[in-house]
Amino acid sequence: MSLLGIDIGTTGCKVVAFNNEGKVIFTSSAEYPLLFPRSGWIELDPELVWRKLVRCIRSVAGKTRHDPVSALAVSSQGEAFIPIDGKGNALYNGIVTFDSRAAGHVDLWRKSVGALKIFRTTGVPLSAMATLLKIQWLMENKPGVAHKAKQFLCFQDYFASKIGLQPAIDYSLAARTMAFDINTCSWSNPMLKRANIGADQFAKPVPSGTVIGGISSSAARTLGLPEGALVVAGGHDQPCGTFGAGVVGRGEAMYSTGTVECIVPVFSKPHPTAAMMRNNLCNNPHVVRGKFVSLAFNFTGGSLLRWYRDTFGGNYDKLIRGIPKVSSGVMVLPHFTMTGTPYFDTRSKGVIAGLQLSTTKGEITRSLLEGITFEMKLNVELLERAGIQIKSFRAIGGGSYSSQWMQIKADIMNRPVHAMEVNEAACLGAAMLAGVGAKVFHSPADAVRTCVRLRKTYHPRKGMAETYKQKFELYRKLYPAMRDILHHL
Repeated sequence: MSLLGIDIGTTGCKVVAFNNEGKVIFTSSAEYPLLFPRSGWIELDPELVWRKLVRCIRSVAGKTRHDPVSALAVSSQGEAFIPIDGKGNALYNGIVTFDSRAAGHVDLWRKSVGALKIFRTTGVPLSAMATLLKIQWLMENKPGVAHKAKQFLCFQDYFASKIGLQPAIDYSLAARTMAFDINTCSWSNPMLKRANIGADQFAKPVPSGTVIGGISSSAARTLGLPEGALVVAGGHDQPCGTFGAGVVGRGEAMYSTGTVECIVPVFSKPHPTAAMMRNNLCNNPHVVRGKFVSLAFNFTGGSLLRWYRDTFGGNYDKLIRGIPKVSSGVMVLPHFTMTGTPYFDTRSKGVIAGLQLSTTKGEITRSLLEGITFEMKLNVELLERAGIQIKSFRAIGGGSYSSQWMQIKADIMNRPVHAMEVNEAACLGAAMLAGVGAKVFHSPADAVRTCVRLRKTYHPRKGMAETYKQKFELYRKLYPAMRDILHHL
């Protein structure tokens, strides 16, 4: 019997079948476009996402008939939500994480509730990303849609609803909404009351690895999966990827290079300090019970390379192969959409600095990889000041197969970077949770021992690490120096 990990991301979905030792049996993926109806608005068509997802699941299911799926779980993008009616139909496009239309609500919440209270209750810093603020915007600006909405579902619970199950959301994803109390693991009455939303308008919160139902005969026909296969609560994609990389304790962090560049350390209890809040570093439940994670991220990771590829031509492999072996004087501020941590600046913009007539395409490509990594180094410094030490990284995502980029990361971070055998760790993490729920594994630790393996380790090179240390000192001055100009632009 096989385990199915499903990842519903911001720009695409992936479905991977694994055997009980974490080996990939078959995989399928699809991209879908982001929609930009207005400046600052970023949406997904949930029905298109569903159709693409069904196609991928059916493709994988067709290749696993000799080793049928016994259980599945979903890894889901955070914050994005879909309003649905009483029949489960989507009433509006999904509003995704880095949509900034709710920015005007931030000051109202700061004045009426208080940023520190929100942070200590929900584990997330007050920001326009929060699902709750986006729902409030919808209620005020699309009252016809809001009036018809029976529930507001994230993509994990939307999947459960689409296959006829009672929607359930795990703690790690629920925590991304700013409506969840991480101290009681339940919806927060004060937050819901402030937003005028009932707890019944969200899915039921459950621990990751909880069985929430089985594949019905109708869902089996739609998805091509065996009737009765268990559906298990998965998690937010970043903690799922962290679990899939085997990061369950202190000292290591997951480093994901996907659409979003993200570093996720693990710790045993929340750190609800003013410094963590000031730098927008969350305290969220891990998909491993009793553990917590923080998310340091920048929205322009792989998405920045995708923009560069689509705008200036070429393919990823050709672009990366063409980079020079040494760093140049070109520097990139990777704020090509609203920033992630630590700034949460919805008005910043991207910068390519240091261009000359002699600058090559390869130098620009390398500077993109460096700029994305420099931004993450800022976050690592802030995490360490908050008492969260990181000795090494476990790299996942498509970028983990680029030896050039992994070496750049090791050199800039001046720490070992371990590339994992399975780079689609979010799918592996979800499949491992499915296995925990189905009793294939005795515990999360057993799942890690059985399924997680390293592929290659990149060590920092002394000379390059010193070069990057000096360049980083220039990089940290770039955003403060440019901020006012970028806001006016």
